[in-house]
Amino acid sequence: MSQDHKIKIALLQIAPGSTLEENLEKGLRCCKEAKRKGADIALFPEMWSNGYHIYGRPVSEWQAEALSVDSDFVNAFGRLARELDMAIGITLLEKCETAPRNTVVLFDRFGERKFVYAKVHTCDFGAEHDLTPGEDFYVSTLDTACGPVEVGAMICYDREFPESARILMLKGAELILVPNACPMEINRLSQLRARAYENMTAIATCNYPETVPDCNGHSSVFDGIAYLPESDASRDTCILQADGQEGIYIAELDLEQLRSYRKNEVHGNAYRHPKKYGLLTDTRIREPFIRNDYRE
Repeated sequence: MSQDHKIKIALLQIAPGSTLEENLEKGLRCCKEAKRKGADIALFPEMWSNGYHIYGRPVSEWQAEALSVDSDFVNAFGRLARELDMAIGITLLEKCETAPRNTVVLFDRFGERKFVYAKVHTCDFGAEHDLTPGEDFYVSTLDTACGPVEVGAMICYDREFPESARILMLKGAELILVPNACPMEINRLSQLRARAYENMTAIATCNYPETVPDCNGHSSVFDGIAYLPESDASRDTCILQADGQEGIYIAELDLEQLRSYRKNEVHGNAYRHPKKYGLLTDTRIREPFIRNDYRE
């Protein structure tokens, strides 16, 4: 592991173009800029391949923009990850047998695909009802210049379910990457803060800038470390919060500090009582939470 034990995460808070080709060119260019800034990992906002442009359009039109995870678009970022010696989390509207999926593909710094994660909690009250939800959450060991890091992912609305981050923590995640496309206001930022705090897990979220409809930037990184040995008071776990402007924002995550905290503090899986949580796996939904557009 490197001497300073800090991993640099680049949040590519950038606006998409109007074509796949424009997004490919801009995405590659911004990854190179992130590397020049010293990044170990570069993360895109949600569904970068088409700029999350699925609202206000015919379903058949945007579904036709779906890409395979083996497409030239995705593979270009795998090749660039190897060339730059930098991990890349590229997002896309993924082609699927039925309806497309909302997906992030994580490449390590050798250009190897570590996981393909599709959004589990699709926004079925809107256009995402015409997407196929993902089936599981994944954590993979990511080799970095700072050594191995356990990395997982969730996407936007997944953030609103404590179970998403919880299961990633239980699977060993130290860092959760969160592509996003919505206004990051105080309540949503508070959800991310809470997910990091209660799981002792760093959470890095990349949003679109305020020039993109229904987005406002404010990409963030919470390191989850609420207490330090030398202090009696709690600390602000937010180590980066961007403004609304387009840009590449870099956060330094102190892995040694995070791991020491996880080993000694009281959150995460230290004092849980899973045998008492049986109701959490009950699939019945009762009033006032019944929704006609709910999907299994």
